[in-house]
Amino acid sequence: MSKVLVVEDDAQTLAEIVEALTDHGCAVETARTGRDGLVHAVGNDYDAIVLDRMLPGGLEGLGMLSALRSAGVQTPVLILSALSAVDERVRGLRAGGDDYLTKPFDFIELTARLDALMRRRDSASGVQTYQVGPLRLDLLKREVTCAGRPIALLPREYRLLEYLMEHEGQVVSRTMLFEAVWDYRLEERTNVIDVHISRLRKKLDACGHAPMIETVRGSGYLLRAPD
Repeated sequence: MSKVLVVEDDAQTLAEIVEALTDHGCAVETARTGRDGLVHAVGNDYDAIVLDRMLPGGLEGLGMLSALRSAGVQTPVLILSALSAVDERVRGLRAGGDDYLTKPFDFIELTARLDALMRRRDSASGVQTYQVGPLRLDLLKREVTCAGRPIALLPREYRLLEYLMEHEGQVVSRTMLFEAVWDYRLEERTNVIDVHISRLRKKLDACGHAPMIETVRGSGYLLRAPD
C-alpha cells in the first residue's frame, strides 16, 4: 500500500483528496500548513506528497518544497495550484516539484499522476521492463514485443505506449498524454492524439490478441491486458 502525505489548507478540498486516495488504495496522512507538512515529510518515509502551493502559516508550498529538497528528501511531489500560467508551472518544477496539476482537477487525473510519479521512482530504482498481458516493453533496448513477436513503432508511438503501460488499468486523459508525450499543452481541437492512438491500435491488434487500448468516452484512454 502506497503511503501519501497531503498538504492542503482548504478543509473541503483536503477531505475530497483524502477520500479519493483512500478509495485508490493509499494510506493517507495530512497537514494543513507548510510548517506541519515539512515536519511530516522530513520525519516520515512517504511514497509521494501532494502539495498545495498556497499555504498559510508563513511557509507556502514552494518554500516548503525548497526546504524539503535542501534537507535531502527526494520524495516525489505533485504540486496543486490555481496558478496555471506556464511561468508559474515552470517555477514549481524548478523549485523541486515532480509534477504540477492545476485546480480545478479531476480526481482520476490526480491519482493517475501520482501513480506515474511512483512508477517513475520505481523505474529509476531498477525497473527495466513493462509487461501487460502478451505485450512487453523493454526500457533499456527500447523494444516492444507481443507474445514474443517484435512490433515496429515510431518514436512517438513508442513513447505513447510506454506512458499507457506505465498507467496500466488506469484512465489517462488526453491532456496528460499531450503533456507527457508531446511536452506541451493540448489544443482542444487538435486530433493528433486520436491519430496516433489509431495507428498504435492497428499495430497492436495485428498481433492477433483482443484489443488492449480502450477509449473511455469523455475521459481518455485505458490500456489493460485482454481477458
